[in-house]
Amino acid sequence: MSDQSNLSSPAVNRSHIKQHFSHAAPSYDDAAILQKTVAERVDERLSLTTLQPQVIVDVGAGTGLLTKKVIQRYPQARTIAIDLSEQMLKRAGQRLQKPRFKWLPQSLAAKTAAELINADAYALPLADGSVDILVSNLMLQWCDDLDRVFQEFRRVLRPEGLIMFTTFGPDTLKELKQAWAAADAENPHVNHFVDMHDIGDALIRNGFGQPVMDMENYTLTYDKPMGVLKDLKAIGATNASLNRNRGLMGKQKFQAMLDAYESLRDPGLHDGKLPATYEVVHGHAWAAQEVFKGPNRDRAGLVEISLDDFAKQTKQL
Repeated sequence: MSDQSNLSSPAVNRSHIKQHFSHAAPSYDDAAILQKTVAERVDERLSLTTLQPQVIVDVGAGTGLLTKKVIQRYPQARTIAIDLSEQMLKRAGQRLQKPRFKWLPQSLAAKTAAELINADAYALPLADGSVDILVSNLMLQWCDDLDRVFQEFRRVLRPEGLIMFTTFGPDTLKELKQAWAAADAENPHVNHFVDMHDIGDALIRNGFGQPVMDMENYTLTYDKPMGVLKDLKAIGATNASLNRNRGLMGKQKFQAMLDAYESLRDPGLHDGKLPATYEVVHGHAWAAQEVFKGPNRDRAGLVEISLDDFAKQTKQL
């Protein structure tokens, strides 16, 4: 376990995040190819548990991609979708709308299959120990203080409740980082992403046990560098660091970045298209203090196991 008492990324402007995701809400689903794929992977992992939850919360639900899968998997559970952006939640409401029957009153016909709550992950409007499963898909990278957000997650989970999440790791957008470093090395242009082992340490520090971390790499391909930037804008993924350069960028630096990205094209790879790498970190843990034992447990208190082993583990709980 790390001696670090607090794990923080560069400070993030929460208002900036809310504004950009709200603005991106209408275009989000068309561009969120990776988010849809990762939501499916989270759902696959949920299928390996034997829990029968009464209350499930999706934190950072966005337009409800994972929320809908959770509802389908646990139709009898109370499902709550929480997001910082009201506009994202409106889109989620459309996706999660219950089938309408003509004979039902309009007030009943329009209800959604989940409760939609506009709130910040740092301050969940939920009672202590009230949640059985908390899921979060590609949201944690927008939180600059993992200890604080994990404390809040631990607070709302019942004893032995499950947290299952995904976030981006350090290799995410490595090509864009390299291109910007060549054009403007003095200023950060891409968000900082935390290593999965540090995330596991943060879980243990904040009252979670048996954390399991692993990662998957995805590569999206584009005809031109601008395609990467357009997709990031369409899903609201902009540089939210408070220490980012707020001045106007000259066309020369921007073009230098595009040229540097173009130089990464390899005719022998990706059908000659430009890559954009995403390192997706998967994690799950239980709301119980960590017990350091067992031959497979390392000093950080983490175990990396296959999905088959994960299935065996959860069936024993």
